[in-house]
Amino acid sequence: MNKVVLGNSSVKVSRLGFGCWGIGKAMWVGAEDANSKLALHTAIDEGINLFDTALDYGNGHSEKLVGEVEKESGKELFIASKIPSRKYEWPASNDSLLKDSFPVNHIIDMTEQSLRNLKRDHIDLQQFHVWNDNWASQDEWKEAIYRLKKDGKIRFFGISINDHQPENGIKAGGTGLIDCFQVIFNIFDQSPIDRLLPFCRDKNIAILARVPFDEGALTGNIGPDTVFPEGDWRNNYFRGDRKSEVAQRCTKIWETVHSECESLSEAALRFTISFPEITSVIPGMRSIKNVQANIVSVKKGNLSSDMVQQLSAHRWVRNFYK
Repeated sequence: MNKVVLGNSSVKVSRLGFGCWGIGKAMWVGAEDANSKLALHTAIDEGINLFDTALDYGNGHSEKLVGEVEKESGKELFIASKIPSRKYEWPASNDSLLKDSFPVNHIIDMTEQSLRNLKRDHIDLQQFHVWNDNWASQDEWKEAIYRLKKDGKIRFFGISINDHQPENGIKAGGTGLIDCFQVIFNIFDQSPIDRLLPFCRDKNIAILARVPFDEGALTGNIGPDTVFPEGDWRNNYFRGDRKSEVAQRCTKIWETVHSECESLSEAALRFTISFPEITSVIPGMRSIKNVQANIVSVKKGNLSSDMVQQLSAHRWVRNFYK
């Protein structure tokens, strides 16, 4: 697996990372720990070293699995996690106050809880799970980062940018304290191209591209008759006529990409890594089959510049999380 340097650091991370939301089990129906651990071990054996988890993924369950597998593998991984807002808000609203969402003690206490879950003495990349750029000039979050780095509890710090708000973080990036942004970036949501990617290129800030498959839409496997298990959050994400609209748009995308790609999911992953500002793409993976398929796709490398240009026509501005 090809590895690239993370932003201004000397650390190298795999071009394909492992998104660990699904293995936390909460909200995703059907995840089984045994299969999740096999997928994690397969990823490590194939050279993936970047694993992105969060304290809120199954109330620490995802972190615990990642920590267990790291110990079992005998290899040192690059583990990223996230601090939930004390208000448990997704996204952070425009009128949220830093003192209510991320007070200093909360930032430190949540990081220490994640360390206990991971059974580690440090987190490679700690991130705010949501963000409000109105907080950028305030000192409390900066103080917490300084303390965590000084104490060796984190190596790097970043922000997981609110869904479909790629510019809500640029002010924070200007402080020099942000090593990495995590942002939704896929064939549908191409909005990071406008300002975030050029900003990060100029500041040499790393970017992790999340939701490359648009929660499954860009695999080409979702259509009008798709049924999700009861209790699975995707029943809400793809409610109403959304599955039909997704299927129609994916058919048109396939007509565009089939000359270069063997599947729509391959096109989705290769699209994200075709931009040099993207450090890694981090799809969710819960099975060996998905890990192996994603590895094959990413190893094929960038799409042609002509194909990337053609895919710009498939940009789709909407927010299914609402």
